[in-house]
Amino acid sequence: MSNIDRAMVHLNRKISERETNHSISFDEFLENLATRPSLVVRNAFQAFHDMVREYVSVERDEYPNDPESIKYVKYDCSRLFVNGTDRPFFADRLFANRFIQHVDAMRSSARQNKIYIFEGPPGSGKSTFLNNLLLKFEEYSNSDAGMRYEVVWKLDSRGLEQSRHDMPDLSGNHNGNRERGPELLEIPCPSHDNPLLLIPREDRHSFFDELFQNDEFKQKLFSSKEYEWLFRDIPCTICSSLFDSLVQRLPSSLDVYRMINARPYRFNRRLGEGVTIFNPGDKTLRMNVLGNDHLQNRLDALLGDASPVRYLHSSHAKTNNGVYALMDVKAYNAERLMELHNIISEGIHKVEDVEENVSSLFIALMNPEDAKSIVDFQSFTDRIEFIHMPYVMDLNTEVEIYRNTFGRHIDDSFLPRVLHNFARAIISTRMGTNSPALLEWIYEPERYGQYCDHNLQLLKMEIYTGHIPSWITEEDRKRLSAKRRRRIIDESEREGVTGFSGRDSLRIFGDFFTAYARSNKLISMSNLVTFFTKWRTDLNEALPEGLLDSLIRNYNYSVLQEVKESLYYFNEDQISHDLLNYMFAVNFEIGSVVVCRFTNDRLEITEDFLRSIEARLMGTTVEDDVRLAFRRETQKEYASRTLTQEILVEGKAPQQTGLFRSLHDSYVHNLKGKVMEPFLDNANFRRAIKDYDTVAFNMYDKRIRDDVSFLINNLCAPRFHYTKQGAREMCVYVIDNDLARRYPS
Repeated sequence: MSNIDRAMVHLNRKISERETNHSISFDEFLENLATRPSLVVRNAFQAFHDMVREYVSVERDEYPNDPESIKYVKYDCSRLFVNGTDRPFFADRLFANRFIQHVDAMRSSARQNKIYIFEGPPGSGKSTFLNNLLLKFEEYSNSDAGMRYEVVWKLDSRGLEQSRHDMPDLSGNHNGNRERGPELLEIPCPSHDNPLLLIPREDRHSFFDELFQNDEFKQKLFSSKEYEWLFRDIPCTICSSLFDSLVQRLPSSLDVYRMINARPYRFNRRLGEGVTIFNPGDKTLRMNVLGNDHLQNRLDALLGDASPVRYLHSSHAKTNNGVYALMDVKAYNAERLMELHNIISEGIHKVEDVEENVSSLFIALMNPEDAKSIVDFQSFTDRIEFIHMPYVMDLNTEVEIYRNTFGRHIDDSFLPRVLHNFARAIISTRMGTNSPALLEWIYEPERYGQYCDHNLQLLKMEIYTGHIPSWITEEDRKRLSAKRRRRIIDESEREGVTGFSGRDSLRIFGDFFTAYARSNKLISMSNLVTFFTKWRTDLNEALPEGLLDSLIRNYNYSVLQEVKESLYYFNEDQISHDLLNYMFAVNFEIGSVVVCRFTNDRLEITEDFLRSIEARLMGTTVEDDVRLAFRRETQKEYASRTLTQEILVEGKAPQQTGLFRSLHDSYVHNLKGKVMEPFLDNANFRRAIKDYDTVAFNMYDKRIRDDVSFLINNLCAPRFHYTKQGAREMCVYVIDNDLARRYPS
């Protein structure tokens, strides 16, 4: 074979694999149904749910063992909205959780007679979101994993003509004078009906009872609401009238089913098959009645002119069991939305004097100001499911948008945390300055003045990313119940409609990056503050009062913790030993002598013994009543959950329990608070940091060289992502600003 022949054979194989569209008999379809029921028995809503769940994965839940968890998890939506798209859409954590909740609800039949309107301000990415979503739905529906079957009739003209030979010709013509056509007449169902709908509705229960084994799927089929459509829906008027006509003409219903085939439902947005989307400027059709004269003539020739089969349908049939979408509800799309009222409510559309079934997933995009076009129709608004789609509120997603637009190399120009602090400044303009949910949780915001703003916006941003800051006290951490956390997340439904839009933020970031990016110096917090307060004072007016000062305080605290952690030497075995002894000892009275079941140590339970470990857990200045309350709470947690549930029932090692991890965090936190004390007044330590990675560094004492090298190497490790230059600059910043004394442990 020549190179051309090989290339063409390869191309033919690839296209054949991708575009196969052969039909199978009804018997073969039932064989597929019996072996893969959950894939074959799917309507548009179930397929859409499966598509989203196929492309979206759960990346992490930061607090999986938290009894107060609200399952606010990090979803990886890149395969759905980013990969393989012309314009990526970045779903932040808030929107991803909101979207997945609605998608899961779509799977049940109770949520299917609705239109889903994604409402958000201009510049929130609605159009990009919908285009990418429909692109992936089309891709998935044409794949093996997403394939669904539709009806295609293959009428045996010889058998039908023989059946008509003995029937009176009501038209007055002689049957034998009609022109004989091909032996098989192929008639596709224009509404893309699932072949199972051609089983009479009253017979479906007994049919499936015979077909399926008594397994999990059969139980779900007969009891779950998501499969109610299979027992409720009827085939389109064309298929049902054709079925009825054939039953009357053929000896047995088996002869009818031999003429029913199934083929893959092929989606093609450009042709409006399975997926169609209308822009506001797309004019409505004057005649929304479609037919096929040639096919109608052939049907009349086979079945007789008096046949009730009329091959008429509307454009809605092309997206039945697919997606019908409106890009912005305005102009002509506002008219289309109102025309959908009866279709969505009843699932029926009138085509001349024929009723047409419509069971599509209806999606629309809307700006908040356009909602007035539907507020006067209460019966319609009951059929609308609004999904809030604001500007990005998750700072990690905002940063990812900058990286996608300007290139991932931008990280190399910033000191760690500065890029994210720029995102915090932008997002603050999109948030409310009053949060009843946060104020109900944090009674006195001023207690956190060293780490947070007085409006608690920085705290809310952290919670929106799924993170609870380490500077929250243990008492407040325990008061963060699931109900309180849910109320905080729910406030995002009213945010993100004002402030800097997505387009604004990209333009502002471009100005900032251009102004300060240099090859020999990293962009710092002072650059960020200067940009907003001196370079672009107009932008500073849009920021909440005091936000920049709070960002600096939060930044100072955060980098100090990084430096402390990077300096920290610890003996993990000794810490673990102390904590296991303490967990065991708090269960016994003072004066007892016991052997710890975890360490085999012989323990004398004295006040001094318990107090010595509690000092490392809580510090030496804690009042006795607070310390004793902590001891009682530890004992209660150990007895009610740690021992009885996690160790005895779940088989966890004591070091894997939630109580141990909590005690470990407190122990380490208090040790780290003192780690910088030896270096606070040591001028040689500061100079050695500046001279690190130079010849002059070798002139310092070995202990200082070891400490500085240990510090810099830890800051450059993957956990903190500093470069050597950035680590040196940050350490000098911490020392020169005396942050260790300004932020005592």
